[in-house]
Amino acid sequence: MQLIKVMMSLIERPISHCLFTAPFIIILALASSSFHVAISSSSATSPSNIVTIMGREAEALLEWKASLDNQSQFRLSSWVGNITCQWVGISCNNFSSISHVNLTGVGLKGTLYSFSFSTLHSLISLNLSYNLLYGTIPSHLGNLSKLRYLDLYTNNLSGSIPTSIGNLGNLSFLDLSNNTLSGPIPEEIGKLGFLSELSLYMNNLSGPIPASIGNLSNLSTLYLWENNLCGSIPSSIGNLGNLAHLDLSENKLSGPIPEEIGKLGFLSYLALFRNDLTGSIPSSIGNSSNLANLDLSKNKLSGSIPQELGKLTSLAWLNLYENNLSGLIPTSIGNLSNLSVLYLSNNTLSGPIPEEIGKLGFLSDLSLHVNNLTGSIPASIGNLTKLTVLWLHINKLFGSIPVQFNNLTYLEVLSFSENMLSGYLPQNVCNGGSLQNFTANDNYFIGSIPKSLRNCTSLIRLNLHGNHLGGNISEDLGIYPNLIYIDLRYNNFYGELSQKWGKCQSLQSLKFSNNRISGVIPPQLGGSIQLRLLDLSFNHIVGQIPKELGRLTSLFLLNLGDNKLSGSIPLEFGMLSNLQYLILSANNLTGSIPKQIEGCSILVNLSLSKNELRGAIPSEIGNLNSLQMLDLSENSLIGKIPPQLGDMQRLETMNLSHNDLSGSIPYTFGEMSGMSSLISVDISYNRLEGPLPNNKAFCEAPFGSLRNNSGLKACPTSITRSKNYGERRKNKVVIFFIVPILGTMFLSLIVFGILYHVLKRQGKRNKLNSLREAQNGNMFEVWSYDGKMVYESIIEATEGFDSKHCVGVGGCGSVYKAELQTGQVVAVKKFHSIQDNRIDLAKAFENEIHALLEIRHRNIVKLYGFCSHPRHSFLVYEFLEGGSLKEILSNKKEVVNFEWVKRVNVVKGVVDALSYMHHDCSPPIVHRDISSKNIMLDLEYEAHISDFGTAKFLNSDSLN
Repeated sequence: MQLIKVMMSLIERPISHCLFTAPFIIILALASSSFHVAISSSSATSPSNIVTIMGREAEALLEWKASLDNQSQFRLSSWVGNITCQWVGISCNNFSSISHVNLTGVGLKGTLYSFSFSTLHSLISLNLSYNLLYGTIPSHLGNLSKLRYLDLYTNNLSGSIPTSIGNLGNLSFLDLSNNTLSGPIPEEIGKLGFLSELSLYMNNLSGPIPASIGNLSNLSTLYLWENNLCGSIPSSIGNLGNLAHLDLSENKLSGPIPEEIGKLGFLSYLALFRNDLTGSIPSSIGNSSNLANLDLSKNKLSGSIPQELGKLTSLAWLNLYENNLSGLIPTSIGNLSNLSVLYLSNNTLSGPIPEEIGKLGFLSDLSLHVNNLTGSIPASIGNLTKLTVLWLHINKLFGSIPVQFNNLTYLEVLSFSENMLSGYLPQNVCNGGSLQNFTANDNYFIGSIPKSLRNCTSLIRLNLHGNHLGGNISEDLGIYPNLIYIDLRYNNFYGELSQKWGKCQSLQSLKFSNNRISGVIPPQLGGSIQLRLLDLSFNHIVGQIPKELGRLTSLFLLNLGDNKLSGSIPLEFGMLSNLQYLILSANNLTGSIPKQIEGCSILVNLSLSKNELRGAIPSEIGNLNSLQMLDLSENSLIGKIPPQLGDMQRLETMNLSHNDLSGSIPYTFGEMSGMSSLISVDISYNRLEGPLPNNKAFCEAPFGSLRNNSGLKACPTSITRSKNYGERRKNKVVIFFIVPILGTMFLSLIVFGILYHVLKRQGKRNKLNSLREAQNGNMFEVWSYDGKMVYESIIEATEGFDSKHCVGVGGCGSVYKAELQTGQVVAVKKFHSIQDNRIDLAKAFENEIHALLEIRHRNIVKLYGFCSHPRHSFLVYEFLEGGSLKEILSNKKEVVNFEWVKRVNVVKGVVDALSYMHHDCSPPIVHRDISSKNIMLDLEYEAHISDFGTAKFLNSDSLN
């Protein structure tokens, strides 16, 4: 209107004063026209409308503020009035309308339900990350049609991602990660054509990755890791031509890696680890020439490593750890000149380590462990001068360590363990002063400890056990302030223990057993107060046990057995409140057992056998409520057995034999008194008398465990036993489990002789006619008073070993379930015909009998008897209703009920059994075939180790 008035005033003026009036009028007219158009088009931004918009936006934000907790409202204290552009976290456009909301890390707590997103029609960026927002993402968030940036990272949001998210057509950045969102990724997310970054990681999202995600052609970053996504990776992912970062790791994705992934020419980061992907690695992946990081570890990928990986010359990180990959390591791997990390471990790769691996000049980490690699270690590895980590353990490598290894001066971790390597250890292994972990155990190395280790103060872990190493340990080892673990067992080291070990303040485990160490135990060793395990057994150590060891209050295991120690057991041992294993057997210890031993309140194993201990058994031992094994045998202990020993309700094995104990066995050992855990006792060679307690361990004990006493009497139960177990015994013991065959190198010959005699006397019995047809007579023995009766019962119960009674098949034979006429159920392991493969099967059969005759432990399956005959050779065991651990782990229904408490109980049982076999049997027994199929379970999920066909008895005087 004002402009029109100006034009009229100009028209009314004289022409002489308006030389340029006409043109100007025309211009003004045009301007007037344009101005009116502008006014009509921008009416919304008039002052009155702007005030209205600001009022609505302020009202919406204040309403949301009011829904938050008090602390959050305080943090938004600037949110007052209608001038939102001055509020904290708020930015406006040129028209004073809110365009950006950035409240990251403010600590807001509340929901988004009251947030009226539709009111903020100009909003292009919303950042509420690093807060405490909870509840679901409201569907009306989809009304923010102009939104380009949405960041809700790190909150407590739950529920599903609303499908309305697909309405945000201008969105280029979406981050909903690190919440607790669940449900599927909506298909509608594929409508976000401008999206360049999508992050949904660290949620509980499930279901498949939608194929529509392949529509996001502008996407450069896709992070979906750490969810519960399942199904296969959609092939449409190959349409994401601009994708640079793809992380789908830590989900439940299955199926193969799609070949289309090779179309992603800009891809630099690919992480698919911790899924259930199968099939082979697609060779097309070699087309992703920009790839710098490739991690496919912890899947079920199979086949060989494709040669095409050698085309990824930009690759810096390659991780194929823990798959089922096989075949050779491709030589093309030498082309990856920028590689710094190479993990190929925990597969079934075979063949030699390629020489070409020495071309990887930037390599810092090389892990090839737990494979089937063979051949020698290539000298070219010595070219990898930047190497800090080298894992080669658990392969089949042989030969010596190349001298070029002395070039590797930056090594922090070096592991050769469990191979067939020989020769000398690399002498300069710690010349760089960085070595922290050096393991070379279970090889054939000779010579001494590398000289560079003497002053290697960086050392944290050293394991050289099970070699042929020698040398004077007092000269070859130094002071290690950071050392936590050292294991030199089963070598030929000599010399004395240095006083310097007391200065190793971080030391937790020291294992020097089975060497030729002499001298005394230095009292200064008590200064290593972090020590949890001390094993000096099977050496030539003399002198007294220093009382300073009582300061090692963190000690879990103390094994000083099989030395030449003298003097008494220190009273200070009562201070070792964390001690669980105390083994002082086979020494020359004297004096009495200190009553202070009750201070070791969680002791599990107490072995003081084969010493010269005197006096009475202290009653305080009965307070060791966790004790499972007590061995006081072969001493000079006198007096009565304290009744308090019957209070140990977890005791499983008790050996008091070869002492001078007298009197009767306390009634507290009866099962009615609570001692039901006891499964093995040996009280032989004492002066005990009176009735045996009503306890299965006593009543079913073999004669050898009760012999040479003054007059023990039968159990006061219905079990038929003789009345006298002393030297005056005149009758045979009559129980179901009978005559033990004691340790002999010629077990088979003895059994042949005895059984031939038995069968000859019974030769007229008609029911054995069929057995006499076998050549060389018959060899037969069952642990029963009437072996023939039990034999016939087994044949009858299995219907001649009919397959319908078979419950398992193994390499040596089949296992049958047999329910005898008495109602007792036993497991019968019938061997394949020994004549077919006489040497292997006969040895396995003999091994199993020999081993189980020596063993009595609650976690080892019980052998009831055996039969060796050309027609039927079998072993009779207790039957365990729970089946094998393998069966449970393979059964989807059973494994659901296999809770962690039960699993821990199984592990504990196996560990207890192995510890008993390795440390408490003489000679020690090594099973050599521990696997889930050889671990049987009862209905209480108690583990029992079975199948001792490959077991081996160790000779303590050799280097087994």
